[in-house]
Amino acid sequence: MENISVCIVEDNNDIRQALEQIIMMADGYRFCGSFISAEAAIVGIPKVMPDVVLMDINLGGMSGIDCVRELKPRYPDILFMMCTVYEEDEKIFEALAAGANGYILKKTAPGKLLEAIRELAEGGAPMSSQIARKVVAAFQEKNTHSTGVLDALSNREHEILELLAKGMLYKEISTKLGIAQETVRKHVYHIYEKLHVTNRVEAVNKYFGR
Repeated sequence: MENISVCIVEDNNDIRQALEQIIMMADGYRFCGSFISAEAAIVGIPKVMPDVVLMDINLGGMSGIDCVRELKPRYPDILFMMCTVYEEDEKIFEALAAGANGYILKKTAPGKLLEAIRELAEGGAPMSSQIARKVVAAFQEKNTHSTGVLDALSNREHEILELLAKGMLYKEISTKLGIAQETVRKHVYHIYEKLHVTNRVEAVNKYFGR
């Protein structure tokens, strides 16, 4: 795979410079700019069109979540990784609902951070294990309130939606379930139809009862 181009949005100088260094010194990655505010990022990111954006959640003015909410619909191919000190469920859900593709804690070691960026670029949805556990726990709790809308789905559709919610790709789902990729695509189409949604993020939000 060619070099993954990475932009950074972070208002803390030390953290921003540390992240820049990690990207610049790593093979297989290309640093293509950093911004100290969401407002600057909204103007600057479309000019460089990176593969991945490392996005701080708590910026001085507009939040990183609002920045993703603004940019993701316009540039769906850009992948946003929320990079934060927070582990609160609401922040997680808000970021994912806004269109973030992954979520990592700032205390993550450089090697793990680079792995997560590559996983994201290759179609995964990296989250720290603590975050993944919280997402699952929150889902189990919220699932009791949202069964109504999901009752329309067949067992196979439930299975596929659950795997989509874990961030798996169509090809990974087809391998795991032993069915053709085209069959997965058809199931996903029916899931979207039944849940009255148009994309994966909306479907996953319905799955999490939001």
